[in-house]
Amino acid sequence: MTNVELRGVSRWYGNVVAVNDITMTLGAGVTGLLGPNGAGKTTVLHMMAGFLSPSRGAVTVGGTPSWRNPAVYRQIGLVTEREAVHGFLSAYEFVLASAKLHKLDEPEAAARRAIELVEMTDVQDRRIATYSKGMRQRTRVAAALVHDPEVLLLDEPFNGMDPRQRLHMMELLHALGGQGRTILFSSHILEEVEQLSGTVQVIVAGRLAASGDFRTIRRLMTNRPHVFAVQSTDDRALAVALMAEASVTGVEIDRAGLTVRAGDYGSFTRALPKIALRAGIRVRRLLPSDESLESVFSYLVEV
Repeated sequence: MTNVELRGVSRWYGNVVAVNDITMTLGAGVTGLLGPNGAGKTTVLHMMAGFLSPSRGAVTVGGTPSWRNPAVYRQIGLVTEREAVHGFLSAYEFVLASAKLHKLDEPEAAARRAIELVEMTDVQDRRIATYSKGMRQRTRVAAALVHDPEVLLLDEPFNGMDPRQRLHMMELLHALGGQGRTILFSSHILEEVEQLSGTVQVIVAGRLAASGDFRTIRRLMTNRPHVFAVQSTDDRALAVALMAEASVTGVEIDRAGLTVRAGDYGSFTRALPKIALRAGIRVRRLLPSDESLESVFSYLVEV
């Protein structure tokens, strides 16, 4: 088992701080790196892979620094978010080139094994330019796996995959993690992490906002305070009625309608129709006003 460790890691570009004082340890199994776009996930992955040096702190793979350490690539397989494939090559030629760069003893056999793992054998001789985005993604995963790495880093690996391809890739990553490999994949989609990973690292604005069991962190997200915009036939009367509801923590009224703060999403949305009916008020509009991904993640910074 090869651990990946970040200890007090920061990375800045001039006056811009991309990653701020992150400490984490990744061991065997599948871990999700979760956060909104622009949170710093790619920067973290690139430092783990030795593409970037930390401005402060240390990044190690198997106890050795990843920066300026070419030997680390024997242990690491990386799939970047940005595509880097040559369309004039076939999948087999592309993966074979990766096997030869790693100086494997039997590069042809290794390339065929990796292509079979990602279910691309039937189309391995077609030019990559003719592939769908999902097929190109699988080809890149095969190239990252060809040298049988102990650590696999994937940046938004499910982009462009159809449901069947996505399911197979999840099964493959589960199997590799079960074999004792250390696997980290980044995503900004909660459901991807929920299906694939029990352990999660949440990054918001370059900071590690939460770390640990996904179910615990998902509960924090679900149970956070919620804000709703409400319009009705009598906003003032509805505001008075809502203040008696246990799940409501605050109500504000202006010309646009009501702003309601609730401590429990489900309890409030179930109670509102009953309260309005009892008061003889018709609700014209109910809209969660803080359900952006950024607001969900940002809440974790404050808890």
